[in-house]
Amino acid sequence: MNAVLQNPYTEKWEAIGRRLLRPKAILCISAHWYIPGAAVTLNTAPRTIHDFGGFPQELYDVQYAAPGDPTLARRVQELLAPLPVALDDRWGLDHGTWSVLRHMYPKADIPVVQLSIDETQPAAFHYDIGQRLASLREEGILIIGSGNLVHNLHAAAWGQHSPRPFDWAVSFETKARDYMLGGKIQPLIYYEKLGPDAQLSVPTPDHYLPLLYVLGTQTKADHIQFPVEGVDLGRFPCWRWKSGRP
Repeated sequence: MNAVLQNPYTEKWEAIGRRLLRPKAILCISAHWYIPGAAVTLNTAPRTIHDFGGFPQELYDVQYAAPGDPTLARRVQELLAPLPVALDDRWGLDHGTWSVLRHMYPKADIPVVQLSIDETQPAAFHYDIGQRLASLREEGILIIGSGNLVHNLHAAAWGQHSPRPFDWAVSFETKARDYMLGGKIQPLIYYEKLGPDAQLSVPTPDHYLPLLYVLGTQTKADHIQFPVEGVDLGRFPCWRWKSGRP
């Protein structure tokens, strides 16, 4: 519902959009395009996908009519070669992408391309993909990883928007934050080895893996910030971005 609300989360997303240098285009890795294989959207006018159920009609009425960028799609394909990357004209912009972008860039006037997450590959593969895409930053492309550091829907405190967070969620979020700030990437790649707190926080990898793509694009000059923080449904959402150029 944050997509259609005005609250401290969305106000921070708006502020990020104002603060960042305006990108030439956006490449988004969303937790909600989790498929067997790598693919990138080729559409010139990607559709707004409402990939959820049981919400108020106002959420289904949202249209984020950003253009696509076939040139960027083919550039991604080129950078990831010889990995086979399909050019997909059926997928569009799912809510992992538009729910945030409609606050960051409400005019929807910046081209957006989505890259799928290959569900058949281990975490190290996704970090490597991020490293191979890092040069896009020098080309004025904003790379976004959209997911949740902690995402356990079975344990969510439904209907309670500000309860005390679960201890295991706080523990894993704190540990992951410390690793990021300390430049220690390997434990985050092999997060399954971080114990029960990690297993509860990341019961499935789809929402966690977008973080590894962004970490893969990191340079020594980057300064990590956490501008959007809070507790919802008993767990911590943690949003990450780098200052400086896109």
